[in-house]
Amino acid sequence: MSIDVANESGMAADEETLAALARYVLDAMRVHPLAELSVVLVDEPAMTELHVRWMDEPGPTDVLAFPMDELRPGQEGGRSQEGLLGDVILCPQVAEKQAKEAGHSTEDELHLLCTHGILHLLGFDHAEPDEHKEMFGKQAELLAGWRESRGEEAPA
Repeated sequence: MSIDVANESGMAADEETLAALARYVLDAMRVHPLAELSVVLVDEPAMTELHVRWMDEPGPTDVLAFPMDELRPGQEGGRSQEGLLGDVILCPQVAEKQAKEAGHSTEDELHLLCTHGILHLLGFDHAEPDEHKEMFGKQAELLAGWRESRGEEAPA
């Protein structure tokens, strides 16, 4: 699996851990081992520009996902097709604010947002109540598995 993480945000972030998390999520979702993913951390002005341009919404946001080949999770006993999954764009400055409000670390918030973005790339959405329940349930399951695999406790 090719996972590129680029930090253009000006804030310190653990790129290796984000790449390991992304690999964990993609493996858990049975994404083909030759799939490609890009995770980019940007500052608030860059995120604002992307948010306005692509979502027609003001101000910065925490995460944006830009799917490429519309890959979907693999089914029981099999993997997805190979291809370019897409880009997950994260804004650590927004993540830091949200982490303070949620009472956990910025790193935990970035992990949540990265997982959330990958699920969007895989076709998950949360516009409808049933979609919201499925996506956030899967997100919680993946993050719990990730933490357990690393011997970590869940954030408060």
